[in-house]
Amino acid sequence: MRKSIRKALCIFSFPLLMLLLPAAAFAQNVVTGKVTDSKDGSPVAGVTVTVKGSKTITQTAGDGTFKITAPADATLVFTSVGFATYEAAVGGRSSVEVSFVQVNQQLNEVVVVAYGTKRKGDLTGSVTSVTAKDFQKGVVNSSEQLLQGKVAGLEVTTGGGSPGGGSRIRIRGGASLNASNDPLIVIDGVPVESNGIAGSGNLLNSINPDDIESMSVLKDASATALYGSRASNGVVVITTKKGSKGKVRFNFNTKLSTGIVGKTVKVLSADEIRNIINTDGNPTYTNILGNANTDWQKEIYRPAFGWDNNISASGAIQNIPFRASLGYLTQDGILKTDNFQRISGSLNLTPKFLNDHLSVNLAIKASRTHNNWADQGAIGSAIAFDPTQPINASSGKFGGYYEWLDVNNDLIGLATRNPVALLNQRDNTSNVNRLIGNIQLDYKIHWFPDLHVLFNFGIDNSKGSGNDNIDSASATNFRVGGRKTYYEQGKTNTINDIQLFYTKELKK
Repeated sequence: MRKSIRKALCIFSFPLLMLLLPAAAFAQNVVTGKVTDSKDGSPVAGVTVTVKGSKTITQTAGDGTFKITAPADATLVFTSVGFATYEAAVGGRSSVEVSFVQVNQQLNEVVVVAYGTKRKGDLTGSVTSVTAKDFQKGVVNSSEQLLQGKVAGLEVTTGGGSPGGGSRIRIRGGASLNASNDPLIVIDGVPVESNGIAGSGNLLNSINPDDIESMSVLKDASATALYGSRASNGVVVITTKKGSKGKVRFNFNTKLSTGIVGKTVKVLSADEIRNIINTDGNPTYTNILGNANTDWQKEIYRPAFGWDNNISASGAIQNIPFRASLGYLTQDGILKTDNFQRISGSLNLTPKFLNDHLSVNLAIKASRTHNNWADQGAIGSAIAFDPTQPINASSGKFGGYYEWLDVNNDLIGLATRNPVALLNQRDNTSNVNRLIGNIQLDYKIHWFPDLHVLFNFGIDNSKGSGNDNIDSASATNFRVGGRKTYYEQGKTNTINDIQLFYTKELKK
């Protein structure tokens, strides 16, 4: 009898125990505390307090105190800008005191300026440095797009949808109504031409983004002390990747991409137009209705495929650090016949001589870009052209494309042109060759190593040429027998610069 009672009690108590155990394990208690600065004991406001592994979160008040609900075995994580992250185990306590330690990593960050590399904390101007790990990800055809959304006060606005097209760069807005508001671009110590050249929508697309190590943005007037009046709109300093001593290593990467038109302009379909004209129109309009069902926007757009390939070798040969690279990019535009191609190569040598008193930096970057420009007037024509009409006409005039004709079978001068014809009957291509090279010699005087002599000799040479031809059968130039245009332009800028600068670190 007793055994039966004990067995019954065990059977009843086991489920009850299983219900109580989770409640005990997940028991919540209110934890209070205070966060102070380890340096002077002052309270730290605005510290984020998080229960590790959960979404429970709070912040410290103005006097550094906080209150949060957490399990007895939880861990609290304390984070704030300028302080090291701190973790504290609750351990059943109802109060947790935290002493926060300041960090100065941002002040010790190294940035590139006109006269070498400096610690960010030593500079008096406003400087932001973005390195390769923080660059904009995804499809990047031109180097300035690496900075989009990465620097406060910097605007990078895409000029259009064509591949390799230019972007407008503004640092803290515009400063002039009539003069240029473009910032100065400096690549490996060479101020480069950024105002464009014939055949290129953007000279920065001649620099392979895969070769860039970091980009520093100098945002205020103090940049003029480094680069003169050309820097009145700010400066973008681009530093390319260099080799380091060690075994030679090879790297290859390839990217495939595609882009599509997410949304087209909503227009009436061919059947909707026929219904309206047949219901409310007169014979003047019903007689010119066609029988086709043409989606003109679908006829001019396509998926924009891209393929980006880069191979590089870096290391040292006989104590001479080097990096060499070769890249090939082809990128279609969403408009048919739109395409951008780039072949690029670079070489960086950074040897040291005379017991490291003489540092040499030789940098050469060469590229050839090819553009096939689509007639963007086809975009507006595709929205306005009659969808009841076919792409091609049986008459054979205008290259076989349908165009609006009057009662005398002559071309109507003010009529909208066939958008497919605008794309296929225009041949607008260009080629741009560019070479940027320089050699920098940094000599620490043997008997006075705090004094440096810096020699910088460089060249930026670019040449662009192209053709813009319109078929003689095209409706846009039918009366004058077509158009043939050839253009060519070259630019060369050099820099010959010698500087003396003195650096001395004073101990406390």
